[in-house]
Amino acid sequence: MNIVEVMRLPLSVDLSGFVHLLQRLQVPHRVSEEGEVQVLWAPKTMAADVLQLYQRYPDGNADLEVITDPVGADSSANGPTQPSLTDQAKACKVTAFILFLCLIVAGLTRLGDNLTTISWFTFLDYRVQGEYLHFTPLAQGLAEGQWWRLVSPMLLHFGVLHLAMNGMWYWELGKRIELRQGPWLLAGLTLLFSLVSNLAQHYTSGPSLFGGLSGVLYGLLGHVWLYQWLAPNPHFSLPKGVLVMMLIWLVICLTGVVGQLGFGQIANAAHVGGLLIGCLTGLLGGMMARRKLSA
Repeated sequence: MNIVEVMRLPLSVDLSGFVHLLQRLQVPHRVSEEGEVQVLWAPKTMAADVLQLYQRYPDGNADLEVITDPVGADSSANGPTQPSLTDQAKACKVTAFILFLCLIVAGLTRLGDNLTTISWFTFLDYRVQGEYLHFTPLAQGLAEGQWWRLVSPMLLHFGVLHLAMNGMWYWELGKRIELRQGPWLLAGLTLLFSLVSNLAQHYTSGPSLFGGLSGVLYGLLGHVWLYQWLAPNPHFSLPKGVLVMMLIWLVICLTGVVGQLGFGQIANAAHVGGLLIGCLTGLLGGMMARRKLSA
């Protein structure tokens, strides 16, 4: 599914109502900002219909019981068209690609059971001697050109539940950022949040075995949270309670209760580091977006 430009409008035009309508109709789309204009993108096969829809309902004030959806079906009879998971993945390529990499690594490492292949992705390389892991110092690994280790732990997961929960939240948060701010911004944020959260965990806990997308997830959460607070946008609107739930979970993990209950050790420093750097990028991005809208 190719994404094409549907229309360009000045930043002063409020697209939030129309974007909300597209979300209600579950039409894949994204809005990007280029200088003093905003660009609406949609699948090539739906572009003409989306444009016609905007001409009829520019403020998004439409009744879904009588509206004809962008693929020409009467919604009163069939309901709005639900894009397939494949179409959603094509519209959110970076989000889908990161999740695909996590699945590949999960298979290679047997979800944390294969110590040999796990060492390809850990923050520090190691060798196994009996029941102990002997880690290579960070400086030595970087001197040997192993720079990928600064971000690769985000691809490691230890167990099906660990992978499923992180994958679900990355899909929910990642696609919001990709549709609103573009794939390259999401890719950059993912790498940045992984780098910061991994460094935070390493320098807090010392040489250890850790991994997962959760540090990145808290970064994405912080980014969306403060960006939405400063420059509200329908793409960044999270379901009620999500922010509170994830922050409460962070506090619970910090108390050590989860580890005491036998659920394994939690990389708390990675979570906190990810959240802090995400709040910073959300603050900066939201301020810039707000300034553009008020200019």
